[in-house]
Amino acid sequence: MLIGYARVSTSEQETDLQITALENAGCRKIIHEKGSSVGKRPQLHRLLDVLSYGDQLVVWKLDRLARSLSDLLRIIDRLEGSGASFRSLTEPIDTGSPAGRLMLQILGAMGEFERSLIRERSIAGQQEAMRRGVHCGRPPVLAKSDQTDIARLYASGWYTLDSLAMVYEVHPSVIKRAVY
Repeated sequence: MLIGYARVSTSEQETDLQITALENAGCRKIIHEKGSSVGKRPQLHRLLDVLSYGDQLVVWKLDRLARSLSDLLRIIDRLEGSGASFRSLTEPIDTGSPAGRLMLQILGAMGEFERSLIRERSIAGQQEAMRRGVHCGRPPVLAKSDQTDIARLYASGWYTLDSLAMVYEVHPSVIKRAVY
């Protein structure tokens, strides 16, 4: 049986385009969910639990199923373990054939390569910004003068990290960062 899976990342997005394509491809059953691929994806995991020999999981696009090559390969292994196969409608991937399995590996590797390049560029941009003195991340909870006072008070031995946290109304980890 052809079983479709449609996913969008945010609640503002709709799965209508994917569902129409999956119906046109002959899927009798379509599972859909809204949520990031980084999240738990409960509908996908329930679907993977019930797929059996001869079933084919069909998606509109590869990135609707997996977030990385390793995630994709885990899902494909799980499919193959149950005797099911996988097909993407927009990429030439059908794990029912050797050529489809090869194409899956190539596309997955290219996607992971692209994400690695994006990550490297992001890190390089952050490092350059920090070199110029730009603060990256959340703003500090305490002013520099408060951090100096906290370090002095803690060094006096009269205060613990927890007592200083209560006085300054912050979490003890904030005090710890100011002290060390």
